[in-house]
Amino acid sequence: MDNFLIIRLSSLGDIIHTLPAFSALRKSFPEAKISWVVEDKGREILEFVPGIDKIIVSHTEGWRLNRRKFWTEISRLKRELKDENQIALDFQGLAKSGFIAFISGSKKRIGFHRKNLREPLASLFYTEKLEEIPETIHVISKNLKLLTRVGIQEEQYEFPLALPAEISEAVKAKLQKTGYDEQKKLVLFNVGAAWETKRWFPEKWIELIEIMKTKEFFSLLLWGNEEEKALASQVHKKTQVPLAPFLSLKEVMALIRESSLLVSGDTFALQVACAFSRPVVGIFGPSNHRRNGPFSPHDKVAFHEMECGNCYKRKCPTIECLKKITPQEVAALSHQLLKENA
Repeated sequence: MDNFLIIRLSSLGDIIHTLPAFSALRKSFPEAKISWVVEDKGREILEFVPGIDKIIVSHTEGWRLNRRKFWTEISRLKRELKDENQIALDFQGLAKSGFIAFISGSKKRIGFHRKNLREPLASLFYTEKLEEIPETIHVISKNLKLLTRVGIQEEQYEFPLALPAEISEAVKAKLQKTGYDEQKKLVLFNVGAAWETKRWFPEKWIELIEIMKTKEFFSLLLWGNEEEKALASQVHKKTQVPLAPFLSLKEVMALIRESSLLVSGDTFALQVACAFSRPVVGIFGPSNHRRNGPFSPHDKVAFHEMECGNCYKRKCPTIECLKKITPQEVAALSHQLLKENA
């Protein structure tokens, strides 16, 4: 019987997007051993995914900068990964993920067509490549298509995340200092993003919150790191909407699971909300919402078609795509979604 090695190292949102492929693989091969190679930041997500037999943490950060670290890590990975009876599935599409598939000793190493890879060099490490896929389809569907090479035809999105209820209870206890009221709907405003070009502007968040202020729900500003906390603090000072306390990754996920609405850019928080089927309003600039955004027909997306749209640039002198999105239109989408889910 074949075993499987999933390679999806990062980012956190992309790991969420790979879970439906894992779910389909596990359903089709219930007795197989399935291992997953991931960078350390993503391990906490996978610890709450039943059915993964082995999580292998790869310390690939800085490989290209430290040759000694590279060879030490390669030796360790080769020992952990070695299995001639496994099939490696590279969902990452980078040279380093392709190389990890190669050193695993897997008899089959399956990846995407070189035109669908972020780093086409990765294709040199594969024994089988998928046919070219239009980049207009959702990335979750793209990941599911990789499974056709092992005989799986699946179109359903299933997210096997199992967060214990006690994590939610711990989060609620932490929220007491913010004035959290369990009897009210929880609306989360996630003001940060990893890319500068995905961050909507503080003044727009402030105006949005002022428009949406009501006693009917409890609002909270979500943040993930110190840079995002500084941005959220700016918004807090002008609106008096409380900041979320410091939360671990699993606690952030539990908080989002409790929400009645998340308003967010293209971030990990948005992907988690979608995985838990929580109502989402996405604010999209340089990334394609049809490929990376909410997939429920009920969710809403604020975006403007631009000649330079879907550029996926991390730096931009104007970020005109985000500037065109107004607080009024995001508020209208948010109120509509809250009404639909009343």
